[in-house]
Amino acid sequence: MHVFVIAGEPSGDRLGAALMAGLKGRVPDIRFTGIGGERMLGEGLDSLFPMDEISIMGIAEILAEYRHLKRRIRETAEAVIAAKPDVLVTIDLPEFSLRVARLVKARSDIRVVHYVAPTVWAWRPGRAAKMARHVDQVLALLPFEPPYMEEAGMRCDFVGHPVVTDPQASAAEVAAFRARHGLGEAPLALMLPGSRRSEVTRLAPVFGEVAARLHRDRPDLRLVLPAAAPVAGLVRELCAGWPGAPLILDPARLGDAMAAEKRAAFAAADVALAASGTVSLELAAAGTPMVVAYDMGFLSRQIIGRLLRVDTVTLVNLVSETRAVPEFIGEACRPDPIAEALLGVLDAPQEQARAMQLTMERLGRGGPPPGERAADAVLSGLADAT
Repeated sequence: MHVFVIAGEPSGDRLGAALMAGLKGRVPDIRFTGIGGERMLGEGLDSLFPMDEISIMGIAEILAEYRHLKRRIRETAEAVIAAKPDVLVTIDLPEFSLRVARLVKARSDIRVVHYVAPTVWAWRPGRAAKMARHVDQVLALLPFEPPYMEEAGMRCDFVGHPVVTDPQASAAEVAAFRARHGLGEAPLALMLPGSRRSEVTRLAPVFGEVAARLHRDRPDLRLVLPAAAPVAGLVRELCAGWPGAPLILDPARLGDAMAAEKRAAFAAADVALAASGTVSLELAAAGTPMVVAYDMGFLSRQIIGRLLRVDTVTLVNLVSETRAVPEFIGEACRPDPIAEALLGVLDAPQEQARAMQLTMERLGRGGPPPGERAADAVLSGLADAT
């Protein structure tokens, strides 16, 4: 069996490697070609070129590299068509992978599977119908996504979210973390202002005012900021004047220990203030109650506000079908109500605890790993198509 698989980001590399491992366990004689990172290479991928050539985000960045990306899209599609694999699996990164799929389908009948459904349930529902023209099957991370894809004419299998397989810190690791940083038994609040410069720049001042309010009302509360590598320096700069001497976990200083420190911080925290995104699922996996806040520029507020089809953007709320996580988005992203919500969650986390547990169950915790479920879905789709 020959599988052509494409990933362009670290998250996709992780999904791809788990899928490849699952397929290898089910198909003894199998080979993989495509595009991927270190994890996929470790599973035996023969990569056409380094994954980071297509790991480009942002409109300005994409425009600057447009000719190069267009050439790589064409080259990749030609490679797929020439290889005639049993299946092409594209993982997320729709700007690249779905363009490859369109070119492949225009000149062949190769089966195309796209891993990670687009968020048509939140905005731009027409994307599903466009995908259906050149995608046969979708592997969904969220349990409520299949009906949206199936309505557009594609087979869609819910395979679970990789967050359910993330390792969690033990009680001993949490105790060691507290001792290492001199935190004692003090209550801890995580501050997570994002992983991109634009969102950190916009959110850090608001989070700083929240920190001041928390320090005033709960002077025993210690703040911990696990910084993402691309913005660690910026986080340190913008948070320097926050009250209470927050503990900043900097990947540049911690090196290989950063992942374990972050896990321990998540498990040790009593509450978290987080930018909107998949970090809410990481917090839920660790059992950390949270408040979500996010803001954007005026134009983005107007556009997204008109396109949004849901009343919450927090995945814990959506998956659990509750509104247990307080959310402050756009104009609502103001320090006083955010601080009040944090204090409320800190004092009464029980409702969120139930919603987080339900979220993890619905995402697949306790069942087969997502990589194995994805492998079974790909093989089942191939069998049904023949």
